Amino acid sequence: MKIKLGQDHPLAVAAFASPALLLFMLFVALPMLLAAGATFTNHRLMSPEPTRYVGLDNYQRLLALKVAVIEPLRDSQGALARDEDGVRFPTWRQVRKERPALEGYRVAFSLDVGDARVVLAASDPLFYRSLINTFLFALLVLPLQCGVALGLAILVNQKVRGRVFFRTVYFAPVVTSMVVASIVWAFMLNTDRGMLNELLRSLLNDPNAGPDWLGDSHYALPAIALMSAWQGAGFQMLVFLAGLQSISPELYEAATLMGANAWQRFVHVTLPGLRNTIIFVLVSTTLLAFGLFTQVDVMTSGGPLDSTTTVVYNAVRSGFREQDVGYGSTITLVFFVIVLALSALQRVLVAKGEGK
Repeated sequence: MKIKLGQDHPLAVAAFASPALLLFMLFVALPMLLAAGATFTNHRLMSPEPTRYVGLDNYQRLLALKVAVIEPLRDSQGALARDEDGVRFPTWRQVRKERPALEGYRVAFSLDVGDARVVLAASDPLFYRSLINTFLFALLVLPLQCGVALGLAILVNQKVRGRVFFRTVYFAPVVTSMVVASIVWAFMLNTDRGMLNELLRSLLNDPNAGPDWLGDSHYALPAIALMSAWQGAGFQMLVFLAGLQSISPELYEAATLMGANAWQRFVHVTLPGLRNTIIFVLVSTTLLAFGLFTQVDVMTSGGPLDSTTTVVYNAVRSGFREQDVGYGSTITLVFFVIVLALSALQRVLVAKGEGK
């Protein structure tokens, strides 16, 4: 006796969904649960000491913050002490000696307000620096990569000869290994013999022109953002291209008959037609930017002065190189919660925009 099940039958649905659910449980849910459990222990990869339960110690170590207001140094007459850098302040060691409650805390950020200095101190300042670096990278790469991708999509969408060739060329960096691309760009950005600095020296006729792209904390993160935008723009280009081809040509014809120029057609026809596509590209690019690791690992190793250390790189370094699996798992889990909250906020804002 044969039993035929319709596509909507619960058993049929379970049969189709079970492989995906099984893979999800094995490779996503189970590792997350193990990582969440490790955050409450002092587990290390290689240690003679047995793993023991430490409660919330890892979270306290990661998230502990204190704000300290530091007064400037004064001379014997009460005037502000100054040097070539401006107003002098006591060292952090002196501040901690006077305030025992700050013992174990280090400076994460400082801001001079009037004559005083406001210091944000943390038990792990590197986590907050890496968090700021991650968000800065996302802010740098998001408009650059998406803007370039949209421009390329508009170009290759034109009915000109050789457009298939240019689509292939623009998409080629996407299929190139990120490790290989990072190595090539590291050579290109080399201070002494890099192609970019050699080009600047030739154009400016100055043998000393060109910054230390990967050795200067002011340029390292923007240089990585430039490389990442170049490597990933091809994928977003194809997404935008699909969105452009879904816009009816009749809308452009109507806009042309109404006297709209190219810019007005772009603003009033192209952008509204790409609304959902733009949302998808922004969300996906943001999530990829938060996962920045390979470029940093290959090109700068988090330097100089931790200016390119991201949260993912910090977690991997803590968990594997320093072999502190419990603390590395804590960094990962806290960052996961932050990204999840941002994704939820982004979804709410998108839903409100669609409701208008």
